[in-house]
Amino acid sequence: MKILVIGGVAAGTKTAAKLKREDRNAEVTILVKDNDISYAGCGLPYYVGGVIENKASLIVNTPAKFSALTGAKVLTGKEAVALDRAAKTVTAADVETGEKNVYEYDKLVIAVGASPIFPKLPGTELKNVFVMRRPEDAIAMRELLDTGTVKRAVVCGAGFIGLEVAENLAAKGVKVSVIDMAEQILPGFDPEVAGYVERKLADSGIVCFTGTKLEGIEGTDTVEKVLTSRRAMKADLVVLALGIKPNTAFLADSGLETAKNGTLVVDGAMRTNDPDIYAAGDCVTVRNRITGAPAWSPMGSSANMEGRVAAKNLAGGEESYVGVLGTGVCKLPGINVGRTGLTEAAAKAAGYDAVSVTAVVDDKAHYYPGASNFIVKMTADRKSGKLLGMQTLGPGAVDKMTDIAALAISMNATLSDLENLDLAYAPPFSTAIHPFVNMINIMENKLSGALDSFTPAEFAAGAAEGYKFIDTSIQPSLPSLPYLDYTKVDESFDKYAKDEKLLFICAKGKRAYLTQNKLKAYGFTNTKVLEGGHTFNEIETEE
Repeated sequence: MKILVIGGVAAGTKTAAKLKREDRNAEVTILVKDNDISYAGCGLPYYVGGVIENKASLIVNTPAKFSALTGAKVLTGKEAVALDRAAKTVTAADVETGEKNVYEYDKLVIAVGASPIFPKLPGTELKNVFVMRRPEDAIAMRELLDTGTVKRAVVCGAGFIGLEVAENLAAKGVKVSVIDMAEQILPGFDPEVAGYVERKLADSGIVCFTGTKLEGIEGTDTVEKVLTSRRAMKADLVVLALGIKPNTAFLADSGLETAKNGTLVVDGAMRTNDPDIYAAGDCVTVRNRITGAPAWSPMGSSANMEGRVAAKNLAGGEESYVGVLGTGVCKLPGINVGRTGLTEAAAKAAGYDAVSVTAVVDDKAHYYPGASNFIVKMTADRKSGKLLGMQTLGPGAVDKMTDIAALAISMNATLSDLENLDLAYAPPFSTAIHPFVNMINIMENKLSGALDSFTPAEFAAGAAEGYKFIDTSIQPSLPSLPYLDYTKVDESFDKYAKDEKLLFICAKGKRAYLTQNKLKAYGFTNTKVLEGGHTFNEIETEE
């Protein structure tokens, strides 16, 4: 059987390699536009910053090495330009000569990936304007940085790639600004979580301008200034990280079903509406594992798993790709961010009776050197008790927290399933009650009413108006607020009326909860806890 694979990065090479392992007799040929295959696209920002020292490390496999390892044939410099489904052929043009050749197939796999959005704006053709998609992009940017001529950079786009590039530019001593036309950085996170990260980036010298549209770039030969809807910014280098679009234009008249964003629609078997054509990777829309709604997941992790499923089915299997949770993790200056499942907003939009809680929890035993915190926002369904999503921030292993949540959500776990998980503990790694389990307990307290609180979003929206703010930290930390040490309170406490509206604020939220718990026992009926405390929230108080 002739299997033709178009595309040779993550999904294409994974499909070809797995298929040859499943069926050694399959005749597998890869057509790839570039000279490289299987490169480390997600590692490119770290080559820019020098974390990855050797550019050869960016190439996972050469075409010759891949062919030797797998038995698949690789033809480089061949760009697919037409598909004839009736004849079962693909026409590809040589990128150097333009010569066109026709390739037959019994089964076709489309794994053509996606390309950066390059806006048609004045000045984008100037020198020192970069995208970050292929190894040569990162190599050229680092060569420029090594000349020492770049002092200021503007990154356009505040998603994972844009912020990772910003981090690595800053690590090279470049003053970096980030603009994004959206109202927040980090799409896929709830706004207040993204806002916290934005403040942390500013503390590290990376200033983000949200709600700011790129309008053009000025310079005589090289970049000198970036024009935005807010103001002009001086720059020696510009990075366009404005998103990607699937490379499916050549399929416009093929009759293959596509989504509004141009991605190919596939079923669980990774099959298109043509039973002889499969697709995988950045050029397809799959399903959200929780809601079943269409979901685009242009991630290397998804591409590899999708390619593996396609290969097994091409070899006669009956595999089904279960869909994505939107799981992602990103390293930023001084803070790592992770997410999985639904945000609170997405959960509500999907019809869940969503409840969220935000808390600051220890990431390991507090006495162990290097111990710090996780800031976690957890979302669950009030009716079923199912965990729906989690966002985690912190300097430590947010990926571990994120992955535990991803596993739990994938298993349709409820909070009660998770409340006593026997997770690994030793002081260098965790707390006696694991921080993930700790979050489950906090969520259960909120659902039961044991914790009566304002979320950071509710607090920012003014829900605490009319409440008396009280500092309940271990030591007075908010000088303009009255201080209350709950360990010195007994049932005779009468400083406040028992029905007075009191908002307890501490560093993390835990001590405020303990204060509320004690005062409830003494008859106080109108208290609230500020989730995340003054670590996460911006507390504006009057002297």
